[in-house]
Amino acid sequence: MGTEANALVQLLRRELDGTHPLVLVETDDEAELRAAIFAAVDAGAELRHWSAVQGLAPARIQGAAIADTSDALAALLWLPTQARYERSVTVFYDLCAHLDNPRAVRALKEAAMWARGLFGTIVLVEQHAKVPDAMANEVHRVSLPMPDAEELAEIVKSAVREVSRTRRIEAAIKRSTLEAIARTLRGLSRRQAMRVITGAVTQDDRFNDDDLEQVMLHKRNACADLDGVLEFVQAPVSMDRIGGLARLKSWLEDRHLGEAHEAEKFGLSLPRGMLLLGVQGAGKSLAAKAVATAWRVPLLRLDAGALFDKFIGESERKLRASLEQADRMAPAVLWIDEIEKGFAGASSHSTDGGLSRRMFGTLLTWMQERRSATFMVATANDITALPPELLRKGRFDEIFFVDLPTEAVRRTILEIHLSARRRDPKAFDLTLLARASDGYSGAEIEAAIESALRTAFGDGRRELGTADIEQALRASPPLSVVMADRIAALRAWAAHRCVPAD
Repeated sequence: MGTEANALVQLLRRELDGTHPLVLVETDDEAELRAAIFAAVDAGAELRHWSAVQGLAPARIQGAAIADTSDALAALLWLPTQARYERSVTVFYDLCAHLDNPRAVRALKEAAMWARGLFGTIVLVEQHAKVPDAMANEVHRVSLPMPDAEELAEIVKSAVREVSRTRRIEAAIKRSTLEAIARTLRGLSRRQAMRVITGAVTQDDRFNDDDLEQVMLHKRNACADLDGVLEFVQAPVSMDRIGGLARLKSWLEDRHLGEAHEAEKFGLSLPRGMLLLGVQGAGKSLAAKAVATAWRVPLLRLDAGALFDKFIGESERKLRASLEQADRMAPAVLWIDEIEKGFAGASSHSTDGGLSRRMFGTLLTWMQERRSATFMVATANDITALPPELLRKGRFDEIFFVDLPTEAVRRTILEIHLSARRRDPKAFDLTLLARASDGYSGAEIEAAIESALRTAFGDGRRELGTADIEQALRASPPLSVVMADRIAALRAWAAHRCVPAD
């Protein structure tokens, strides 16, 4: 066994020493755990295992299974009938699926009491455990150690070798990319990591520097969120596709999450996150996507509205599960768009029985105590709806204010959106259009170009001209005019509290 496997054996020796009569281990790799348990349990202890197919059987020697114990209830009833006084360890695989009646639950409880009296241990091995409420406080949960970056690099090599046994593989990869892939695999079990690499390699029978994107995609699928609260966002937007935000771009470049491991070794703490406050359509959401692309890490969007559930305790569970999943996906960017809509009730006397406050407390605790390389990007349009605790120093690394673009930035935005629609920006009077779009956000400028294109298309599919875009701008007043007072108040609040993004 390798270093990590030895660590697993040492962990199991401590946890299966008879102190805890009922132990739960969740894993997707039974073979690895079975070997570790075999090595961890003292030779003097009786070791047996159970499955619904085989029943109870000795684990150390090839022996016949105990008759009539393939039924879970029968196996649990059999255990306390043993009057032996030597210590025993009994491992049940997938038992929780059979605890669907009160007798089985009661039998497990009495078997655990029997084990306690003999300093024995009953081990429940599950992939996804659903422990009955009656046993929730009786179970001692054991979390298995995850592989570190060094072992993950070895798993990557091992997976490529395994695939090459049945296929012709072209493998040529830089050491830096191999290290980046190993970092991307953090939070996965050994078995999951093997599956992710196998999937990426068999995609095209190659393993090279381009496979980092494929590894991210396969990891995303391996950690799929069943509650639908976390959305994995494809983020092909680059920083070059965003006009302005020069100060924000420079700040992000100095905190590259892909280099977090090296920064930690240098003595720096992990970047925690940023809050983007500003005018609607000014590019806050676009910036969140661009961060993930620039750092080459997954982008996870937390849908705060989907968190709230009618069943008591489900909302908090969904939030905790989503944050735990974000930690498993690290290094990653966690994006909470319009955070004030999800947690607005936490800043007032809400009528939800304190749910918003509890949810907000869970988020703050995670923000304060997390140790993973998960960079949180929160966007907000209404600062008055945010609980003041969120803005306290230390919650975010920085709070940026994203204002309406200046004339120079509007010119850049026009160039970006015209080029994206296969138009040559030099064919347009950008100086005139930049002045005509004074007070418009980037999203509003894009909408005007799209509207002008539709007009040109409907008018005999003629070529788009400067006048078309100018007319589209004049036809739709910007938000800065419609909501002038609100934007002025937002600017006044941010003047001495936020860092300008541009």
